[in-house]
Amino acid sequence: MSKDAEQIASAFGEADTQVDLSGVIAEAWLALAFFWLLGLTVLYQFITRYVFNDSAAWTEEIARYLLIATVFIGAVIGVAKNNHIQVDFFFRFMPPAMSRSLSVLVDVCRIAFLGCASWLTWELMQKMGSYQMTIVNLPMNIVYGVVLLAFILMTWRSIWVMRKHWQQGFSVLERPENN
Repeated sequence: MSKDAEQIASAFGEADTQVDLSGVIAEAWLALAFFWLLGLTVLYQFITRYVFNDSAAWTEEIARYLLIATVFIGAVIGVAKNNHIQVDFFFRFMPPAMSRSLSVLVDVCRIAFLGCASWLTWELMQKMGSYQMTIVNLPMNIVYGVVLLAFILMTWRSIWVMRKHWQQGFSVLERPENN
């Protein structure tokens, strides 16, 4: 790139910067892999349907399951970053001790909820047994296994977030400006 082009790009905030992927958690790479598989499956479906006029029947079902996997594994990222929807309005008006106690309660309830969801998913998998997918001759427990993995990872990341809150002495609920 020429010197003038670099100056123009820099003026508009478009200058090349060093990309740092060291903070990306492992679950994000897994979600990205599921997303790419989903994209390739939908592309294959598009090509077979509109180019060859002979739609591959399995693509719609597999795309649905890959979307489920992408969403649930992606939810782990939200838990790890602690940026799910939250209401911090009332925390602004609470006394600090009450705010801290309620913040710890929120962390504990999140861990309990996700742990319970993990257990219920496991129970569902036991009841499903050898139930097969509709078109593809694979067990449905593959899909539920990914959901179970996601709930277990969300539970683990919730414990990790609670530990972080405990060490720093506050959560994003108490101090949203520190997020």
